Amino acid sequence: MTDSKYRYLTYESLDDGTIARIMLNRPETRNAQSRGLLVELEDAFRRAEADDTVRVVILGGHGPMFSTGHDMGSKEGRADHAPGPNQHPSAKIDGGTRQGAEKLMLQEWHHFFENTRRWRNLRKITIAAVHGQVYAAGLMLMWACDLIVAAEKTTFADMVGTRLGMCGMEYFAHPWEFGPRKAKELLLTGDSIDADEAYRLGMVSKVFPADELAEQTLAFARRIASVPTMAALLIKESVNQTVDNQGFYNALNACFTLHELNHAHWAWIHQGGFPVATPDEDGVPDWRTSPPVLPALRDAVAAPNPVG
Repeated sequence: MTDSKYRYLTYESLDDGTIARIMLNRPETRNAQSRGLLVELEDAFRRAEADDTVRVVILGGHGPMFSTGHDMGSKEGRADHAPGPNQHPSAKIDGGTRQGAEKLMLQEWHHFFENTRRWRNLRKITIAAVHGQVYAAGLMLMWACDLIVAAEKTTFADMVGTRLGMCGMEYFAHPWEFGPRKAKELLLTGDSIDADEAYRLGMVSKVFPADELAEQTLAFARRIASVPTMAALLIKESVNQTVDNQGFYNALNACFTLHELNHAHWAWIHQGGFPVATPDEDGVPDWRTSPPVLPALRDAVAAPNPVG
């Protein structure tokens, strides 16, 4: 049964309510994460968590790709923040009325960082089902899940270093997901890896044909849902607490602070206070017209550009 409560998501209850499937539903923006979408996603995750019948939550996306990351300028995305009748209510709370770096830090902490960490600690098992391209903040949503399955030909990249002059995303799980040196390579080049390499790295659990992704993900969820709920939760908690004791939790906090320092640097040197690098002033490519993301290759400095 599909619920029509949400504008930017779909929420389905499957298998007599034991499985909840949440799908990002802004295909016209490639599921760019607007404020409206993120607030709805928090509501949907919390709804699934509160429902004692739910054992497994699937997170996916409608349209050609799982998520292109933060909404960098769609009409709806701009309206979420701009004063006016269509401004999202969250723009006026949680630091939204403060000034300068404080405003940006508080808003990003609530809507990009802490909510992602909260979803990572959801009291249910979560499975991300991804396809197409998974870029930048799309990685954050995926990494918040306990398990990740991908369609064949899915690619993963974080280009914010090369295109926005930023040191990665707010939820900086890159070294833990890619490994330290691979994380440095991918962030410094903006190159991508494919689903098969993500599987070899242990980031992705399963790789399915694209036309079987939904069916196979549901079958995987059913298998996980058969595990007693207490055992499933304590398995999740055992692994999460292990990596937290290895430093993951503290590293996330530290790197969020560095991310905000990075924003403050750009805001300081730009006359208009713009908090990321710009093509005109800083020499980065314009993210709106940048060439395609290239694959990271073992035996080449850079992959050939398919558009010349």
